[in-house]
Amino acid sequence: MLNRNAEALFWVGRYMERAENHARLIDVHYHQQEELGDLLAAGGADVTAKWVRIVDALGSRTVFEQRYESYKENDVAYYVTLDPDNENSLLSCVNHARSNLRTLREKLPAELWDVMNAFYLWLRDKRPEELLRDSPHRFFLQVKEWAALFLGSAQSVMPRENEWHFMECGRYLERAENTLRILQSNVSVVAEDGQANSYMYLQAVLKSVGAYHAFRRYYADSVTIESIAEFLVLHGLFPRSVQFALNQLGEHLKGIELLEASLKPAHNKVIRQAAKLLAELSCMEREELLLDREGNIIAHLLRSCEELGIAVANTFFRIGEVSA
Repeated sequence: MLNRNAEALFWVGRYMERAENHARLIDVHYHQQEELGDLLAAGGADVTAKWVRIVDALGSRTVFEQRYESYKENDVAYYVTLDPDNENSLLSCVNHARSNLRTLREKLPAELWDVMNAFYLWLRDKRPEELLRDSPHRFFLQVKEWAALFLGSAQSVMPRENEWHFMECGRYLERAENTLRILQSNVSVVAEDGQANSYMYLQAVLKSVGAYHAFRRYYADSVTIESIAEFLVLHGLFPRSVQFALNQLGEHLKGIELLEASLKPAHNKVIRQAAKLLAELSCMEREELLLDREGNIIAHLLRSCEELGIAVANTFFRIGEVSA
């Protein structure tokens, strides 16, 4: 298949995973911070911190502050969900995924385009005032349901050929990075507020990746940033853990079939790079994460995932270009 088609599929997977992740994250943070804001208001404290947390969770604080003078609920809700000028908003993620999928409409099952297009049109027609007036939780639940519908359609009708593997590579790489970013943003919260005062944020971390019940099965009431980091990084059976995502990424990279013999050395190299990162995780001891109170290991893993993304792009999408 053409490298531009492979790249489009890779980014369909990334953007759809990103949209679902953002919906989960914003939903949980929105309600957790709303509860915290009520407590802060009762004590006469500044309640704008709750909206700062939401923007921080998406890594958009600098851009947001360039456009808005203060953190108001209406501005934050619009910016993180429906703002077309915010590259990380839900609307932008779905729009980018739709644009990439549109270039492949004749090469993929029609069900994928039908779901994607309907998802985008539904989201595009939403208004910020509706979001706040009705139920933010209901809105984010619907976003997650649309994302799940797209994934379910892809699982059901796509042949397990290169198209499928490229889309899944994008999805799992995005998932690994998202989980690491969530952990990274909350390590700083615990460092600032102290473990005893951060229970609400730690619950939000687990709920934002759907890990709360699975985590409690293994750790019961031991809700600490160290145990959460261990679970979300090293647990090989939880679908949103970093280790699970990287294992799936490696399998899909191996599943890609290249007809040109000249590309196989680069293909094998990126497979080894993914395997090396997975082996690093497999050899990591629990104590290493427990002692990593400054988040250096999380930052290192995030950089490694970003480098792996660059390697995938250079291997499959920029064939014939000279690497910088």
